[in-house]
Amino acid sequence: MEELRSQATSLFATACRAADPAHALTAALETMPLPRPDPGGVYRVIALGKAAIPMAERLLQVLEGPRKVLVITNYENARDLPGATVCPAGHPVPDENGAKAALALEAMLADATSADRVIALISGGGSALVPAPVAALTLEDKAEVNRLLLSSGFEITEMNFIRQQLSRLKGGGLLRAAAPAPVWAYILSDVIGDDLRVIASGPTVAPIGTRAEAQALLRDRGLWERLPAAAQRALAQDAPTADVLPVGRNLLIGSNRKSLEAVRDAAGPGAVIVDDRLTGDVGEAAEKVIAAAQGAGPGRACLVFGGETTVILRGNGLGGRNQELALRVAMGMPQIGRDWVFLSGGTDGRDGPTEAAGGLVDAGTIGRIRAAGAVPEELLANNDSNRALALAGDLLVTGATGTNVADVQILLLGS
Repeated sequence: MEELRSQATSLFATACRAADPAHALTAALETMPLPRPDPGGVYRVIALGKAAIPMAERLLQVLEGPRKVLVITNYENARDLPGATVCPAGHPVPDENGAKAALALEAMLADATSADRVIALISGGGSALVPAPVAALTLEDKAEVNRLLLSSGFEITEMNFIRQQLSRLKGGGLLRAAAPAPVWAYILSDVIGDDLRVIASGPTVAPIGTRAEAQALLRDRGLWERLPAAAQRALAQDAPTADVLPVGRNLLIGSNRKSLEAVRDAAGPGAVIVDDRLTGDVGEAAEKVIAAAQGAGPGRACLVFGGETTVILRGNGLGGRNQELALRVAMGMPQIGRDWVFLSGGTDGRDGPTEAAGGLVDAGTIGRIRAAGAVPEELLANNDSNRALALAGDLLVTGATGTNVADVQILLLGS
């Protein structure tokens, strides 16, 4: 069992390395080389997201000519970067530092000219990091909307659809702020399916939909009446249509699928990607993993999954989607006649508002929780997966990885 646990953590590290932002950007610059500013122009570099530091660091190594560089990332990944202004901000719930970072971004682009070239380095997490509320909406209103969406089972596409309608920078807002300067965007995807409109809420692409459609979705989910009044008023108004969205050049440089393929290749014979869209309700996702284990043939095997599940909060416990998925698999896995381990982790190194990246469970997990004097069913009902896995010694703790391409799940089966 210990051998399987060690292999699982090693394979997860492989998944994170495959999404290394600096490596991905280096390869991308060969596909879409940096444009040169016109005479008198400068580079204006905006690095936004959990992978902003390594992406900006790599760009600065190859960028020639005058430049202004602004890096906005989460607190865990923030560090000094010579040649750049670094703005740490809150994630997943926006905070005051994020609001200040958004203003700094807008100020940097306010006097951009057509001679300049704006380079946007975008990665997951960017949506929460630059809250730029539309008029009459406060930062507290935006944070409350975020909390409601995170706790109500909204998938990332749905969440970012709503966020776009309440922000000056999302849904193509960065393109408007940069005009008339042209924008080149290099994008590391944390979204399953790699929809550029969803990654960081699409600052360099058109929005997912309209405010009327956002309002309809919220009403359908029973969330409309719980929104702050200012958010209701904003979504009830027609969005400005006076200006046509400027065109940006966007290139996808890395994704969850690439990380899954790296795990499969590293695991060798017997490894297979079972599902690269493990999304939706975390309970249903656990059932898919368990079914895959039951259906696996004899011999050692590595079954790989990727995606981003959702959790509906029914209690006041602490956890995240990966920890809850791991706990649910541990509780639901029947006797299959051989050793097994299951790892579910966020490639950014953080799962929910915890220090863990996820969980690493095996056939002994539930017994260890009970031996510690706790009832796993009660902990799960309270959404307290963090405590449950901590009691079992099964938290996956990696620290910040500097990247973010959604979640990876690895199920290893012994012979």
